[in-house]
Amino acid sequence: MTLTELKYIVAVAREKHFGRAAEACFVAQPTLSVAIKKLEDELGVTLFERGGSEISMTPLGTQIVAQAERVLEQTAAIKEIAKQNKDPLVGPFRLGIIYTIAPYLLPPLVKTLIENVPQMPLVLQENFTVKLLELLRQGELDAIIVALPFPDQGLMVQPVYDEPFVVAVPKDHEWAKRDHIPSDALKSETMLLLGNGHCFRDQVLEVCPEMSRFSTSGDGIARTFEGSSLETIRHMVSSGIGITVLPRGSVPDMHPTDGMLRYVPFDEPTPSRRVVLAWRKSFTRGAAIEAVRQALLSCELNGVTMLADEPPLET
Repeated sequence: MTLTELKYIVAVAREKHFGRAAEACFVAQPTLSVAIKKLEDELGVTLFERGGSEISMTPLGTQIVAQAERVLEQTAAIKEIAKQNKDPLVGPFRLGIIYTIAPYLLPPLVKTLIENVPQMPLVLQENFTVKLLELLRQGELDAIIVALPFPDQGLMVQPVYDEPFVVAVPKDHEWAKRDHIPSDALKSETMLLLGNGHCFRDQVLEVCPEMSRFSTSGDGIARTFEGSSLETIRHMVSSGIGITVLPRGSVPDMHPTDGMLRYVPFDEPTPSRRVVLAWRKSFTRGAAIEAVRQALLSCELNGVTMLADEPPLET
């Protein structure tokens, strides 16, 4: 049994597909498949049920993959312990960030870190929260920037900023000149949302719970469209297809005098999300985490409240 084999089975469990898992591990699919079959033969068990378009885990496979994730996390911790006598600010820092934050936060963050700690280059990855948490647990990432809440336990979490939500409407929409909008008014509109997997989609559905009832009633969200990114949805709104909810940091100007969009705040209490920096408790490069935190706090994002005095928490 090797760590590489454990990495392969974790990747297959995550991707539910041998080809995608092989791509994620940067190996050929036959190499990955042979390694997993060798591990199954060694253990005398079947880890995955093969057949169909997706791969599923056997009950025993689920337990073994969970243990493999813990082994990979501890292996990463061993590597970090070995670095304790070295400068924690020297060497790459692997940072993950969710899609709905990355385009707006990364430009000022990367610029600040290059200026402050040029000896610590960033290795960046955009992804969904669930995928970033898995990579963090496996030691593939050093820290992640995500929005609360998330399900994982045993992590250190440093609050960074609170970000309110705003409503984006076409410039000729009847709401375009309003000062505020109640959240329950959204249920009467054609809404444009991100697709499944985006945590921001879930946060928007919390703002207007009526929209989530489509699965049983056929109302509300059944009248919506789904986009792959906030920028795609923004363009769809500008074409008059419907309205959407955006995080404030993605809105450069709340009162544009030109363009096809208008932005309207919510009534109080304003829906918002808390953005945090999270890392493994076993991660030993504390100075690197603090450097990233300070760089985050120095970023200027439209309409957000930086949380410079919030202490780190354990999940």
